[in-house]
Amino acid sequence: MLPQNLLCVLLGADARGFDMRLKSMGWNPSLAGDVAGAARLQAGQHFAVGLLVVGGSTAAPQAALEACVRASGDAEWVVACAAGALESPEFRDLVIGHCFVHQVLPIDWRDLELMLQHAAQRAQLRRRDRASPPAVEPAGMVGRSPAMARLRQQIRKLADTEAPVLIGGESGSGKELTARAIHEQSRRANKPFVAVNCGAIAPSLIHAELFGHERGAFTGASTSRHGLIEAAEGGTILLDEIGDLPLELQGNLLRFLQERTISRLGSTRTLQTDVRVIAASNIDLAQAAAAHRFREDLYYRLNVLPIEVPPLRSRMEDVPALADFFFARCLARNRSRARGFSRQASAALLGHSWPGNVRELFNRIQRAVVMADGALISPADLGLASAEAPAPLDLDAARMLAERDAIRATLGRVGRNVTHAARELGVSRMTLYRLMDKHRIALDAD
Repeated sequence: MLPQNLLCVLLGADARGFDMRLKSMGWNPSLAGDVAGAARLQAGQHFAVGLLVVGGSTAAPQAALEACVRASGDAEWVVACAAGALESPEFRDLVIGHCFVHQVLPIDWRDLELMLQHAAQRAQLRRRDRASPPAVEPAGMVGRSPAMARLRQQIRKLADTEAPVLIGGESGSGKELTARAIHEQSRRANKPFVAVNCGAIAPSLIHAELFGHERGAFTGASTSRHGLIEAAEGGTILLDEIGDLPLELQGNLLRFLQERTISRLGSTRTLQTDVRVIAASNIDLAQAAAAHRFREDLYYRLNVLPIEVPPLRSRMEDVPALADFFFARCLARNRSRARGFSRQASAALLGHSWPGNVRELFNRIQRAVVMADGALISPADLGLASAEAPAPLDLDAARMLAERDAIRATLGRVGRNVTHAARELGVSRMTLYRLMDKHRIALDAD
């Protein structure tokens, strides 16, 4: 087996012995004595693992150190540093946010060998994760969570029928994507899919938009025009935010659902149609009907096959896959230096409650790709940075915080599977259970 490449950056540390020691561990080290030298090495080849050794007398600026680590993209970094270096809040942020593990000088070579091995295993896991793309359905639905598995199963069942479907769910949760998935898996897949936002059309125009109009039906109607229902002939029409549909128009829609016919505005002739109707709403239509804000007979006509799209906060294990999916999409459309997410950014994504659901996640990723200055996206790039600077921590507290954050982030990334999390963290399952108990981390925690 060929030795693995290792970038070794020695700042204020004696380089004697490093080359031979690292080679004896099975590594092919490339040594740099400063940040500029490290940058030149990184420009010429890829390193999956990096070793940063910071002596007590180093005067390298924090920004230069961070640039060195960021420039390596998704490399796993091991840090060996003087105890005094960890007294700096900025250096602690670098270690906690961008490095896999650290030890305090003088180097314990046996421990360092194990740390480098674990870092290499972590880098291999990252490569496998990139090689195995997130589960994506034909309509672009991303996620492996139980909630998404149930939704996919429901979609497959609904696609085989012709009855109306009523999709519920919070704004931004993916109701239109669900409707499109139903259409694409149905026998109507090769026919049009027409999405109509009932709340975005002026009440005075929505009748003509849906049902069409004849020439002279109203001022400005110089020609006859097909409506959106006719445009979906043979296929599917999605009536999104149907709760915003004016009451007077709901009767026309009810007639269309019952008789499968429409009448254009200004015409006395009825037209036969073959269109499947899917409706969606972010409000409770049953409550709206009880309050007489929505026709009760129309509600029961639409609510034949109800389906609920889960909010993002109920499937947090899908956040990393969604973030990667949106990141790749945004990167293809924008020039950016970003190549991935920092550990702090990943933790921030998993710690956010996502009131705007998947739409909010996409918008934040899009913002981050544009705003990122380095190779790794930070919480600030996502607009998720804390408003207050963290209070200074002593060394023990910093270690505790880093350990707790690493366990929480890893559990969130692997769907709270202890076996997978232990493997990623390089510890046994029993050790991980002990650490979870120590930090009071429960498997059913948000």
